[in-house]
Amino acid sequence: MIDLYFSPTPNGLKVKLFLEEAELPHRIVPVSLSRGEQYKAEFVRISPNGKIPAIVDYAPVDRGPVDGGPTGGGGPLPIFESGAILVYLAEKTGRFLPASARARLEVMQWLFWQVGGLGPMAGQIGHFNVFAPEKVPYAIDRFTREVHRLYGVLDRRLAGREYIVDDYSIADMAAYPWIVPHAPHGQMLEDFPDLKRWFETMRERPGVRATYDGVVDVYSNTKRTLTDEERRVLFGRVAETAA
Repeated sequence: MIDLYFSPTPNGLKVKLFLEEAELPHRIVPVSLSRGEQYKAEFVRISPNGKIPAIVDYAPVDRGPVDGGPTGGGGPLPIFESGAILVYLAEKTGRFLPASARARLEVMQWLFWQVGGLGPMAGQIGHFNVFAPEKVPYAIDRFTREVHRLYGVLDRRLAGREYIVDDYSIADMAAYPWIVPHAPHGQMLEDFPDLKRWFETMRERPGVRATYDGVVDVYSNTKRTLTDEERRVLFGRVAETAA
């Protein structure tokens, strides 16, 4: 059994997507970000960065005797950071990550492209377009343009391909939830025909439909104004040092 500490952000959804696609038994542990539950001590022990998603695998790949006997097995395994979780789950199940060295490297490159580029840049325009208390034209223009450029990178990659690295992989799972809120991020899929085709293919997968069933992506929720306290909790944290 795997516990998924979850809020319906793109990063949370990409791990939920893997669990649905692989049909892995799991429990959803909701984490309310606006209430600051991600900063509770019990969660920070699992995710030191105080961010979702995180998982606890109660049947990890290195599990051995209950007391960690002569085989050196381990107990429940906590993992944080969505990219690391996807790689771990792919290796655990032997699915959605190619075995051949070159194809595996391609998937890893596109996974890290999402983790280091598409996600952070889309997150910034999501913040300035949706959540910022005032419009900052320079920031909106800067991040809208950069996300547009990144969409172009993905669109060119998908030319002549059904999925990012030919076969469906964790690279697709990582990227898709960051494309779902394209409208609040200032993008039109019509500008990117191969990306749009891939997006529509992804949307029809049973695992994707199960992942999004009943879920409202937080980046698409523009109707409710955050309270000052919610804004402080979500965007006002500063560094905490060890005692």
